[in-house]
Amino acid sequence: MGQTGWRGRWACALIEIRFRGRFARLTCRARVTSDPLFLVVTAVAVTLIGLSKGGFFGLGVLGLPLMSLYVPPLQAAAILLPIVMAQDVLTIWTYRRTWSAWNLKVMLPGMAVGILVGTLFAASLSAAHIRLAIGLIAAAFVLRHWLGERFQRLQFTPNAFTGGLFGGIGGFTTLLANAGGPAWQIHLLPQGLDKFTYAGTLTMLFAISNVMKVPAYGSLGQLTAENLMFAAVLLPLAIAANYAGLWLVRRTSTELFFRIAYVLMFFIAIELMRSSLTELWWG
Repeated sequence: MGQTGWRGRWACALIEIRFRGRFARLTCRARVTSDPLFLVVTAVAVTLIGLSKGGFFGLGVLGLPLMSLYVPPLQAAAILLPIVMAQDVLTIWTYRRTWSAWNLKVMLPGMAVGILVGTLFAASLSAAHIRLAIGLIAAAFVLRHWLGERFQRLQFTPNAFTGGLFGGIGGFTTLLANAGGPAWQIHLLPQGLDKFTYAGTLTMLFAISNVMKVPAYGSLGQLTAENLMFAAVLLPLAIAANYAGLWLVRRTSTELFFRIAYVLMFFIAIELMRSSLTELWWG
């Protein structure tokens, strides 16, 4: 991360120490969201999420960890929420007839509980704690991909219990890190669903979880006018990236692309863990 980013974070910390209250928080947010480096990082993150929605599945997990290098994770998630909800409309229409009703039935209650627990934890955890959690989740996601064959040996028979369990874990991780997909996939992949039903079920889980997160982020004070306006400015880029993903997925081999993406994500995860542990250690 560049010096501008670190200066912005330290400036925000000093403002909050010197001037407690709402004015300090608003001043801090304004300084961060107007920083050119943050604008570039956010544009890259939104593009990655758009490409993921368009067909490069998994690439979108990079978005929030990348933004979390520069701003508090919950603010980053709140900025992204309206964007991914708008993109959900496009993907729901695409898969409106191909999804598993049974899986939604057994997974949604657990998801709701996981999002509620995540909300309670988020209210009591510092930004450093959440960055550490995101770093751990991102690193685990990459390692699971790299060690995929070993994970495949640990198969189980999906049932209502596993649906509720992994639905809840996914709800918790999607609230804190926009990363519910890996947990949900652990339950769905062993079922051998056809690719359209599998994609459609994941699409519905993502869309419903995003709706559930609206009151959660609202209660945490993250759905501010500034964050929503910033998301609105980025929305055209996100939609364009979504359509670009749909176009590219039909014409491009994604193997090398994903290899690079996973390596980048792993280094981002390491940086998130390093910076958060350093901050926690030094208080």
